[in-house]
Amino acid sequence: MVLTLGLLTGAILLEVLSTILLALTVAYVLLPVQRWFVRRGLSEWMGAVAATMIGFASALVVFSPIIGTLYFRLEEIIALIEGLPEEIPISVAAFDMTYVVDVAEMQGLAIDTVSSIGASLALALPVLAIKFALFVILLFALLLKGDAAGRAAIAPVPHDYRDIVYALARRARETLYAIYVLQLATSVATLALGYPLFWALGYEMAFTLAMIAAILQFVPIIGPSLLIVPIAVYHIAAGELAAAVLVGVLGISLIAWFPDIFVRPRLAQRSAGLAGSLYFVGFTGGLFTLGAIGIVVGPLIVAVFVEAVDLLADEVNGDVTLEALAEDALEGGSASSDAETDTGDPDASPPDPPLADD
Repeated sequence: MVLTLGLLTGAILLEVLSTILLALTVAYVLLPVQRWFVRRGLSEWMGAVAATMIGFASALVVFSPIIGTLYFRLEEIIALIEGLPEEIPISVAAFDMTYVVDVAEMQGLAIDTVSSIGASLALALPVLAIKFALFVILLFALLLKGDAAGRAAIAPVPHDYRDIVYALARRARETLYAIYVLQLATSVATLALGYPLFWALGYEMAFTLAMIAAILQFVPIIGPSLLIVPIAVYHIAAGELAAAVLVGVLGISLIAWFPDIFVRPRLAQRSAGLAGSLYFVGFTGGLFTLGAIGIVVGPLIVAVFVEAVDLLADEVNGDVTLEALAEDALEGGSASSDAETDTGDPDASPPDPPLADD
């Protein structure tokens, strides 16, 4: 009955499911903040209000520049794309040949895509405002009644298996911390470093480029390199080798590399420790399958799955290493073979005794 009602509720709320998932994950990260306020003397209600305001401000900091860049600077982005060369010559010195790559069609496709995104965003602004209000209300409700929701969620689980649920919940919290806090901090550092760098290098859209680099920081492994490398290639195609070297070296070192080695290690003590390759798999899979919310849900599911596999391996094998298991299997196989050789066929008759000498 409960499962049926849950499926029916999910079908009804399908259009706002991504907003609900976002509020759930943010509330899970902000629950310790709400409890911290309560320990400092605030009531449960005021603590939930304070934590909700932090979530509200964080959401504004993250989404306002993105929407502002796509909505108010749309013409500048289109002008930047139109300013790209329509043909890129590629010289092969070994064969004394020059190839010309025609990018005019790709350029037109990029302009159409950006224009359609801007038009869609303008039409979706009222819906986005309603979803944002729903996010804030749901976030406050989850923070205020988070303990009750947690008890209700764990109630159907038998007591013998609740340690597994707690371990999975801990991994989920660490993963969400890594996604929201770590990635957001590195993105803010990327924006703070990228804007003066692009401005010093003479780019007219310095803030827009820095914002794009900050957003790309959420892409694991490659991150802002997706922006720096095309800019350097553009300068090479335009014959501006000095500019290409400057933006390539400074961009990769200060924008793509420095935030990861300066900011991330200082906040990584509470992170999930998920391997970058697995994070990338969850990121891309979630993005392509679920859309924007998959950036959070994809790595979260992968991290919880990895934790479940680790728990199962510890339960079955304990602290035994893979090499020890392989050696035991080989020794067991050799022992069984020797036993079969010694015993032979149990139905075979014993050999005849030797004849005595006369």
